[in-house]
Amino acid sequence: MLDPLWMWINTLPRWTLSLAALALALALQVMLGMIRALLCRLFDERTRLPGVAIAAVHPPLITLVWWYGLLSALHFAVPTQLAWQASILLIAHMGAALIAVWLLFRVTRRIIRVMDRWADQRDNHLERYLLPLIVRSLSALAPVLLLFSLFPLFISSARIDSVLHNIASLLLITSIAGIMVHGVNMTERVLSERYRMDVANNLVARRVHTQIMVLRKLVNFLIIMLAIASMLMVFDKVRQLGASILASAGILGVVLGFAAQKVFGNLFAGIQIALTQPIKIDDAVIVEGEWGWVEELTLTYVVIRLWDWRRLVLPINYFIDHPFENWTRTSNDLIGSVILYADFCLPLDELQAEADRIAQASPRWSGKVCKVQLLEMTEHNMQLRVLVSARGGPDTFDLRCEMREGLIKYIATHYPEALPRVRIGQATTPRSAEGSFLHDHTVATAPASQGE
Repeated sequence: MLDPLWMWINTLPRWTLSLAALALALALQVMLGMIRALLCRLFDERTRLPGVAIAAVHPPLITLVWWYGLLSALHFAVPTQLAWQASILLIAHMGAALIAVWLLFRVTRRIIRVMDRWADQRDNHLERYLLPLIVRSLSALAPVLLLFSLFPLFISSARIDSVLHNIASLLLITSIAGIMVHGVNMTERVLSERYRMDVANNLVARRVHTQIMVLRKLVNFLIIMLAIASMLMVFDKVRQLGASILASAGILGVVLGFAAQKVFGNLFAGIQIALTQPIKIDDAVIVEGEWGWVEELTLTYVVIRLWDWRRLVLPINYFIDHPFENWTRTSNDLIGSVILYADFCLPLDELQAEADRIAQASPRWSGKVCKVQLLEMTEHNMQLRVLVSARGGPDTFDLRCEMREGLIKYIATHYPEALPRVRIGQATTPRSAEGSFLHDHTVATAPASQGE
């Protein structure tokens, strides 16, 4: 039944067939638009999965219809004497294959968005991380596998076959590497949620975060290097170059060893720091006379966020070769000291009670140490030291300032006569007519500097 129809079509003028192809493409576009409008009334394009699939499929389908329509019109419009019909059909099939890959990319990308929104509302790690990873893996591999399956449709020569297989191999290697990198990053996120750093006692969390951060960067670096090497080995000329390099590997290894000595030194130093952990993320350290926190730790350098928001960048092997202070290596708690100078008449019991009150009112106090000590006595005044503990480097500094300000205000308000004084001794004189003596004069001075 189709043979007579085909014979009748061949009897029609070729310009008529060209117009018929364009009219058919227009009719298919109108029909697809009506189908989309009907389905959109049933499904939401943004939330429901069928609606997302409809919104993703419609533009590639319209493109595919007009691609075949235009090339079919061109196929019938070109005179048969030129013998271009076979090339036009080959171009049409190749373009259709790329459009199919584009369609698959759009569908999988929209499904990934829906899956991510769904996973964010889940608490189970299997539903929150593993299922999105599986969907991403399928979305990365499906277009490449589709290209491999469509190759036999339009391969006409060995050269085209080689080029297309090389392109597909590069895409496959890139997809696998991307899946592996995403899996490593997902593992880091799982561990980061399990070991939270926004808690008071986060020593274990900082240790784990430091290890997984460095190991993640190391593993991703190795994955990318292996992927690049695999992509280069796809080409025959590069493979021959690799064989030549291996033949002279001894001399080349010595040259590269000297050239990359610092690079590999930093790399091994980063691995050593990740394992031994002399510093961790968010540690309070003093380096090069500057105080700050460890903000970023990579395989080659460390970023220290200073107290005034400057950044000090140091090579990572600096922390292997040079001494430095780590205030929070084993514990976040630190003891700060405040030095005060007061007259001998100041009652220390009341000062201790006021120090306890200031410490208990401050959220920075760790609740372990708050003590007023008589450190030294001179002929002019006494030197007091207040020890107070806090939950970290910045809290210790702020608590010391609070304690110093509060105690000075307390002394000035309740015991102003106990402010530091300088006594000027006078020589003893005979009694006056009234039988009294001239006493030593006391001259009040301004409070001494409270800095340490």
